[in-house]
Amino acid sequence: MKIVVAEDQGMLRGALSALLDLENDFEVIGQAENGKQALDMICALSPDLCVMDIEMPEMSGLDVAEKLKELLHPCRVVILTTFSRSGYFQRAMKAGARGFLLKDSPIDELGAALRTVSQGGRAVSPELALSFWETENPLTEREQEVLRLAAAGLTASDIAGQLFLSAGTIRNYLSEAIQKLEAKNRIDAIGIAEKNGWI
Repeated sequence: MKIVVAEDQGMLRGALSALLDLENDFEVIGQAENGKQALDMICALSPDLCVMDIEMPEMSGLDVAEKLKELLHPCRVVILTTFSRSGYFQRAMKAGARGFLLKDSPIDELGAALRTVSQGGRAVSPELALSFWETENPLTEREQEVLRLAAAGLTASDIAGQLFLSAGTIRNYLSEAIQKLEAKNRIDAIGIAEKNGWI
């Protein structure tokens, strides 16, 4: 089973690759330090699996999973994370990720999960599964997009220009998001959405 490991922390990337290489049925054929490099490597080397961190420079693990799904690439994605954010999990599953595991899982647990995924199954850390199903993302895709742009520092008029909508419509989306998240204001709404991994 050919694997690409994508993780921006060099020591962790090296250790993980070395441990996976010790298994008879695994072969680490590439190590990527950011999401863009991971995507290029997957397209060039066609691994069976990619073990990927979520928060990486250039493209996040979720961005890469979404791109692979769009390209109909057969590589199966397993997300490794330190974050138990329900929004991340929902986005990962929507992007077609086959596994979602905590970084501090024992290596034999990771090995078993990768074998399950390679055989067409899914693998989710039990500690994560429970918390994920409890918190459903209340925001529509458009509200998430507007909040993401607001988080990047854009004004309502800037966002309106970018999305080809009126500034009034953008203000409506923002106030909807603020209400749904029971936030005090736009900044609070952005904070809540980021904490849950919804934007």
